[in-house]
Amino acid sequence: MIQIKRALVSVSDKTGITEICSFLAKHGVEILSTGGTYDALSKAGIAVKKVDEFTGFPEILHGRVKTLHPKIHGGLLGDTTNPDHVKQMDANGIVPITLVIVNLYPFVKTVMKPDVSLEDAIENIDIGGPSMLRSAAKNHKNVVVLTDPKDYETFQSEFTANQGKISRETAFGYAAKVFSETAAYDSAISTYFNKRLDIKYPDKITFAFNKKQKLRYGENPHQDAAFYEPQFLKSQFEALQGKELSFNNMLDFDAAFHVASLLPKNAVSIVKHLNPCGIAFGDTVLESFELARKTDPISAFGGIIGIHGRVEKDAAEEITKNFVEGVIAESFSKEAIEIFSKKPNIRLIPIAKFDEALDELDLRSLHHGLLIQNRDYDLITKDKLKIVSKKQPTADDLEGLMFAWNCVKFIKSNAIVYTDQNSTLGIGAGQMSRVDSVELGAMKAQKVGLSVVGSYVGSDAFFPFRDGIDAIAKVGAKAIIQPGGSIRDEEVIQAADEHGLIMVFTGMRHFRH
Repeated sequence: MIQIKRALVSVSDKTGITEICSFLAKHGVEILSTGGTYDALSKAGIAVKKVDEFTGFPEILHGRVKTLHPKIHGGLLGDTTNPDHVKQMDANGIVPITLVIVNLYPFVKTVMKPDVSLEDAIENIDIGGPSMLRSAAKNHKNVVVLTDPKDYETFQSEFTANQGKISRETAFGYAAKVFSETAAYDSAISTYFNKRLDIKYPDKITFAFNKKQKLRYGENPHQDAAFYEPQFLKSQFEALQGKELSFNNMLDFDAAFHVASLLPKNAVSIVKHLNPCGIAFGDTVLESFELARKTDPISAFGGIIGIHGRVEKDAAEEITKNFVEGVIAESFSKEAIEIFSKKPNIRLIPIAKFDEALDELDLRSLHHGLLIQNRDYDLITKDKLKIVSKKQPTADDLEGLMFAWNCVKFIKSNAIVYTDQNSTLGIGAGQMSRVDSVELGAMKAQKVGLSVVGSYVGSDAFFPFRDGIDAIAKVGAKAIIQPGGSIRDEEVIQAADEHGLIMVFTGMRHFRH
């Protein structure tokens, strides 16, 4: 057990600090402090001694050096179970410090301000704080260290129960938390510096994430899972209602959000197992939803819906006619929320700023490492298209082709999508050959009674052989948009011309593995 006799307190986040220090003072613990923390404790009438009085050395360099002193770090690092340490401490007038309550300068909050200067950022790099935390955590068998105000209550309970002592098991747990905190802090600093230098892929990379919530389970019920958000980005991901989220739910919500967010206002995406089973946009959210659901109403059952707009009463009534796992949208009207509340298991997640989360990295874990890339947000414009067929597209054809292209990028490779000008008709996803995806997409449309005659076909990558073009012509599609770039492009273009198809190249591929 560790007897708490002397505490060093220096906090940026002063939540609960007067309460815990008042508790310590009442139990005879000597309190040392600095700067604003000292002022706050003194103002609250708590007996506290300034660190410079304790060390006999003044704060210098505008406060940059105040706790970096042998009497502080000797008191934190001295192992009182080691006779040689005790002898050296006595010889140098160093007394043990058995409790440290420290949290750090708000570096992350500072650099997240849009107008922050480099000078302000640097001044908010804490030096003394991490040094004290690391010293105390290293010597956790003799020192208790608190860096999270959420731990103050449990600390006080154990202190009271054990007559001023804390177990070494508890101290070890606090120490582990400290090293996580200082690691995250250093990660934030390195991330900021790399960003200032425009270095996306440094030789060494660190990420710090804060746990947002425990998930219901992982990809399967026997797997554990949790959701973490990056410390530089506070997630808007807060459910208004619904069952606890699982790992798969989170993936599908993310996919539904990204599809809808990159399409026009009122766009609706319905996602099942990370693949869209319907995408559309119309004049209203209700119209968009009805069009998207027509693509594959069977797969839409139990799906997750992404909506680039506000969900009103009429859309909520239509959505709740069948079972859905959840809806992610810009907002929900009060009337819509009332309708959804009658089916409380449906998750509702509002994301107010659909258009702003467009600069994220895409991280993929491997068994032996991590892959990092920027997300595939690039959108090609109509003026960049290369018309390669003899038959020329009209302005309406170009609109339809662009819609097909902006849908196919969200479908798992090999991907083929049949569309009209504003809604999907048939989707062929995740096949090992492109011609299979062509045939699957047409079959899916036929199965639900949708015609692909006169439709637009988007392909996420080039056609390696003409067989895909022959299959598209067979079902009566009108036009094809694809990247081009195959060694058999001429053969493919010739096939399009033989069938009287429009074909345009984008020069850009959208594989989605």
